[in-house]
Amino acid sequence: MIKTFSPWTAVALALLLPSTVFAQTGAASSSDVAYCKALATKYERYLDQDTHKASQSANPESRASLEQCKAGNPTGIAGLEKALKDAGFDLPSRN
Repeated sequence: MIKTFSPWTAVALALLLPSTVFAQTGAASSSDVAYCKALATKYERYLDQDTHKASQSANPESRASLEQCKAGNPTGIAGLEKALKDAGFDLPSRN
């Protein structure tokens, strides 16, 4: 016996699925923000050209990543990780 889904079932799934995915990523988001801020702190301590004279020159991508992390936007993680690794620094632990 073959059962078919009604159009309402498809609509219900379409509406519920994104909220389920968002709820799962919400918990990771707070840890990503904390990690991003830890990266920003380390970057500012060792590589920020505005306050320190480090051997690595600041580039626009690193600067943008720093500002993103300082604002609580974890999209800056990759840029700050790259800047710190390229300069030979260990990354902070990611809880």
